[in-house]
Amino acid sequence: MNVPTRDWQELTRLTQGAPLIVERVRLASGGITIEGAFVPPQLAQLSAEDQVFVAAFVRAHGSIKEMEQVFGVSYPTIKARLNRIAASLEFVDTNPRPSRGQVIEQLQRGELSASEAIAALEALK
Repeated sequence: MNVPTRDWQELTRLTQGAPLIVERVRLASGGITIEGAFVPPQLAQLSAEDQVFVAAFVRAHGSIKEMEQVFGVSYPTIKARLNRIAASLEFVDTNPRPSRGQVIEQLQRGELSASEAIAALEALK
């Protein structure tokens, strides 16, 4: 069965930027459907225009100079838009603190000395 699909930009336009929850997902290759409450990733929650802007920025390897040429606007305009988009995103901690259990496991494996483990556990307080 060939069901017409709508692209993400159309969904973004239809919802007019309102928060949404995806409740049903069907895998394109097969008849598997998953139901639940799924929040789309942060980048998918941006407006269609901002999604295009972020994709262009990545394609330009982060070159603001190239973005100026692509969009025909000035450096401050590109920088302001990047700052606005960045402010709307929650950043993931790329170096999270280990849990108490992880510290103890590292101590057991000999990856931490007793004094290092104590310091790590005290930092968790």
